[in-house]
This record gives sequence, C-alpha cells and structure tokens, in this order.
Amino acid sequence: MASGPPASAGDGTSGHVDVPAPAGAAGPDPAWVRPALVALLLATGLLYLWGLGASGWANSYYAAAAQAGSQDWTAFFYGSSDAANSITLDKTPASLWLMALSVRLFGLNSWALLAPQALCGVATVGLLYAAVRRWYGPVAGLIAGLVLAFTPVATLMFRFNNPDALLVLLLVAAAYATVRALETASSRWLVLAGALVGFGFLTKMLQAFLVLPVFAVVYLVAAPTTPGRRLRQVLIAGLGVVVAAGWWVAVVELVPAEHRPYIGGSQSNSVLELTLGYNGLGRITGNEVGSVGGGGGPGGGGPFSGQAGSLRMFGAQVGGQISWLLPAALILLVAGLVLAGRVARTDRARAGLLLWGGWLLVTGGIFSYMSGIFHEYYTVALAPAVGALVGIGTTLLWQARTVASRARRIASTLVLAGTVAVTATWSATLLGRTVDWYPWLRTAVLVGGLVAVSALLLAHRLVRRAVVPALLVSAAVALAGPAAYALQTAATPHTGAIPTAGPQARGGFGPGGGGRFADGPDAGRAAGRFDGTGRPGGDGSDFRPPGAGDRTDRTDGRPATGPAAGGQVPGPADGGQIRGSADVGQVPGGPAAAGWTGANRGGPGGLLDSREPSAQLRELLERDGDDYTWIAATVGSNNASGYQLATGRPVMAVGGFNGSDPSPTLAQFQRYVAGGRIHWFLGGGGFRGTNAGSSASSEIAAWVAENFPAQTVDGVTLYDLSSGRQG
Repeated sequence: MASGPPASAGDGTSGHVDVPAPAGAAGPDPAWVRPALVALLLATGLLYLWGLGASGWANSYYAAAAQAGSQDWTAFFYGSSDAANSITLDKTPASLWLMALSVRLFGLNSWALLAPQALCGVATVGLLYAAVRRWYGPVAGLIAGLVLAFTPVATLMFRFNNPDALLVLLLVAAAYATVRALETASSRWLVLAGALVGFGFLTKMLQAFLVLPVFAVVYLVAAPTTPGRRLRQVLIAGLGVVVAAGWWVAVVELVPAEHRPYIGGSQSNSVLELTLGYNGLGRITGNEVGSVGGGGGPGGGGPFSGQAGSLRMFGAQVGGQISWLLPAALILLVAGLVLAGRVARTDRARAGLLLWGGWLLVTGGIFSYMSGIFHEYYTVALAPAVGALVGIGTTLLWQARTVASRARRIASTLVLAGTVAVTATWSATLLGRTVDWYPWLRTAVLVGGLVAVSALLLAHRLVRRAVVPALLVSAAVALAGPAAYALQTAATPHTGAIPTAGPQARGGFGPGGGGRFADGPDAGRAAGRFDGTGRPGGDGSDFRPPGAGDRTDRTDGRPATGPAAGGQVPGPADGGQIRGSADVGQVPGGPAAAGWTGANRGGPGGLLDSREPSAQLRELLERDGDDYTWIAATVGSNNASGYQLATGRPVMAVGGFNGSDPSPTLAQFQRYVAGGRIHWFLGGGGFRGTNAGSSASSEIAAWVAENFPAQTVDGVTLYDLSSGRQG
C-alpha cells in the first residue's frame, strides 16, 4: 500500500484505522502495482472485446438509431429512430452520439456499435481503481476493479449497446471527481462531478440522479471547509447538473414541434413528460402511460419487472446478475464503519464508505422497490459500488489485523473469515440454480471456502509465506462464481431488448422473477424467453408474459384472440405466434388489421426484437427507394429497426417503441401517403401499451388494411401505399 502521512490521525486503539494520504502526497507505489494495473485493464479489455461481433446488432432498437445518426445530423442531435426524423427513441441521446460517431468513422457494423461500450467498460474499471486507490491504496483499488470487471451484468452491458455502459462510466467518473473535491474542498472538482451526473441524465435520464443525494450529503458532511462554503459549493454543483442536463432539454422544448421529430415515449410530444412519466417517476410508481409493463402496484412490477421487495436483488431473476458479492459488500460496509468509530468529521476512511455505501443502498433500494418496469441489466449501476466496498472493506480489515488492539484484531479476522464463508455459501446457492451447468464448480467453491476460512482463522499461526496463498484462495473463492458467469456471458451472443448474463437459472419466474427475452441461443429453454434468432421460445413455441395466461372464452376451449383477448402478435417467418391477454396489452389493430391474422402472421420483429428480412423482401423494399422519404412504415420501433438496418434506408416506426405513441396520427399518416412519402406498410409489430396510450397505430393499421391490397413475401404481409399517392 502506498506510504505517506495518514489522512486522519489515529493511534490504532481508539477504533479508528489509519488510511494513506492521497496519491499526490504519498510516496510511490510498490513496483508491482503498475504491472498489476496494466494486467487488470488488459484482461478487462480482452473479456469485453473478445468475439464482440457475434452479437450482431445486439439491441437493434439502438443500432438503428445509431445508423440514423450517422446519416443525418438532425437525427444525431435528437436521437431519432430513422434518418427522416419521424420519432425519437424513448431515451435521451448521449449514448447514441458515441455510437453514431463510431459508425460515421468505421461504417455500420457490429464492432463500430459495440466497441465503444467495451472501451467504456475498460475506462470504468480504470477510474474505479483510481478513485478507491487515492484513499485506500493500490490493493483496495485493484480488488475494486477486479470485482467490477468480472461482475456478470457488467460483462454483459459493456458488450452491449444499451445506454448503461456510458451511464456507469459517467457515474464512476463523477464519484472520482467527488473524491478529489473532498480532499481539498475544491469547487472545480465538485462542479465537474455535477456536470458528469448531468451528462448522465442525457444518457439515461433520471437514473443518473440516484447518486446525487449521496454525493451531496457526503460532501456536506466531510468536506474540509466551513458549513457555509460547503452549502454554497453544493448549490453551485447543482447548477452544474442543471446546465449539463438541461441544455438539450431546453433546445428540444423550445424548437417548434413541426421542426423536430416526435419525442418517443411521450403522449404529448414532450421530453419533460418523458422525463417525469414513462422514463422517470413512472418507473418507481408504475404509472407509465403507454407502456407494456409496470403498473404492478404495491409489490408488483408488471409482466417484465418481477416482484418488488427487499429480496429482489437476490431472487432467481436478478441474483446471478449482481448479487454474488452483494452480501460481502454489505458486511464490509458495516464492518468498515465500525472500525472507523468516532472520528473527525473529515475522516476519509469513513467518507469513502459513506460515498460508496450510499450509492449501493440508495440505488439498490430504489431498484428493489420500484413498481414500474425493471429489468435485470439495470443492476450494472450497482457493480462499481459493490466492487469499491469489497476492496475498501477487505483492505481496512486486513490492516486492522496489524495496527488495531488485540480485541479488534480478533474481530477483524472473524469478520474477514465470516465474509468469505457467507460469499462461498451464497455463490454455491446461486450456482445451485443452474444445476446442469458445470455442477463441479459449486462443490469446488464450497471446499475452497472451507479452506480459505480455515486459513484466515489460523493466519496468525501460519508462516509468512503461507499467508499469501491463503489470501489467493479466498480471492478465488469469492470470484469463481461471478467470473465463470462472466466468461459464459462473453462467450454467448446476446440480442434483443432485454439481455441477461450467465446461463439460464431455475425459477426465473414467480417472486422476484419475470419474463426474460432474447439473450442467447440457450434462451429458448425458458418459457416466455426469446432466443438470439428472434423466435419465441427458441422452438417456435408461444410466448406468454408472466401472469398473462391464455383465455379460454371460446366454446371450443382454444385460447381467445383478437382485441378482446389482447390480440396476436405475429411471429417471424417460422410461423410462431406471440399471444397476449387483456392484462398484457392490445396489438395495434387486432388480428383484422394490417394482416395480423393467424393466416398471415405478420413477419420478422415485434415488441422486443427484430429479424433481418430475406433478400427477396429487401430487394422489394429498396426498389424506387430514392422516390420516398420512408421506404416503409410499420408498428413498433424494433419491428422497424430490422428493415432499416437491412436496407440502410429510413423506416417509420409507427407508435414508437411500444406502438402506443400518437406518432403519427391517422390524419398525419394519410397526408404522408397522399404526398407519396411512404411506399410500403408492413404487417407485424409491437403491442399497444397496457397503461392507456394512444390508439393511433391501431387506427392506421385498420385504415391501411381497409384501403390497400395486401401481398405476402416470405411470410411478411405488405401493403403498397403508392396507389394512394395524389398528384
């Protein structure tokens, strides 16, 4: 550990454990530190970059928007789903800016879309190391970075093109800036922290703000300056948040609606509504107008959200993503605070624990109890805090074995051994949920845990040379499970809207569970889960969101379909069907509209995934493409994305992501058709939201089906709208 004067005074017996001074005031690190850091970053890069192209477009929803942004600067700025700027995504666009610039430089391909996320991951690991190292030394920093790098959900999301990769990087950078601000009560560093969180808002909206109360409170408590100055600095930093987050919102709100794309995810074409509703407070309350999930009410969470409650992070759906070292992080947080004892207000050991512990508890608590849409991969936002607390707590307890009183030395040893025991037991429990996946690993973790606990308890009697192997065994036990899941995740292609890390666990539904979709070739083994090809169930079987069982209102006992029962969403070319029920959502237009019937079964794509059209269909769509603003229109953004990525031309996503946005209205769509701006209308597509939402997409689909002749190409129903062209 770096040497130097202590950051806070302590005699080792008062309950306070000294920690090193900031790097700038301390001596140089030992010679092994830099090679170890380089090895960590190289290993992280290899894990996140190896075989990256196997996932194709990954989430085609974001891939198509990045494509549009690379073709048109207006689409780039607003985050439009197509280069003709019909509608934006239901997120702020910062993560798209990164991908769109990459596509402009390197062309549209998997690596151009996904490599920026992987590089964000490597940078996040490096920044976490730097933030933890400053106050707790290089060992703590390396442990923190290692835990983050091999957390399964981190491996997943730093290889995927959802906004979470950039969001986590920005939040860790903000935490680092807060650490620097706390050292000298620096206004510049604190304002930078606020600006980074503000830019996080431009990445994934209000989720970025979950850490803000923690950063502010820790600074108000621990910054080495007067109370008045601390308060002024926090207010100025808050202004930095507003400016960094608000400039884009202000531009969007001030530009007349007719001169910009419709704001996807909103019912009133307003980014403020999107922020406070569907993508903001609605995620907590479940009141998400136009969504197909959420609305679970107390303890609920809708068909895609799982059961809300204190154990959600440990449940069958989420546990394997993030919780491997979560018990250890909580134990070490409490132990570290106890070790800190009654110390000076500005004590850095305690401030760091409050910073990372507050991050974990606030964000984890909101994730656990939110009643709106919640997906497993959101938990990547917890990974930096878990890594930091494990690194900090382990280092502080190990230090206490040498500098504290005898009683505290014994207590520290017992806590360390107990933490390893709990971690080994919990890892074995998680591995037991995948009994057919390397079953020997569970036994190895349990045996290794027993050896590690014994070695830690007897460490004071071991010769010095035996202590290091004991620590290595402990580390191996702690990381064996998550590392195995992380490697499996990196080796598996992931596509679709809701990816998950690791092999399929038992009990993915029920308490704490929910539907899982499109995240690998083995996904079809779980009911209601899509595989990487976009086929429901992986074998042509039907998808039924949890709690949306088939209705048997018909006299022949077969499941009811159509608007009364939620309609059918046509499956891909293999003929698979996706059925919904009245509590899941209504398909725009029902089975009678736009070819959504048992005979036609729509075509590729749907609510949560897309599929590349055949060469014959692609050739038909591209014919005379230069004569139209949009070569086609179809309900739902994911449905549209597959056609757009395949043809390289704008495809209108009617109704946005869920098909429930009033964009365009029927009157607007009719004007587009009369003006010769849309060539084809394609069957298939998304749901209408269960939580109200617009019926415009249903009206459009019904109008098209009633007024234009249908044809079928490779199982896809098309309507040639050119016959409606006027003039």
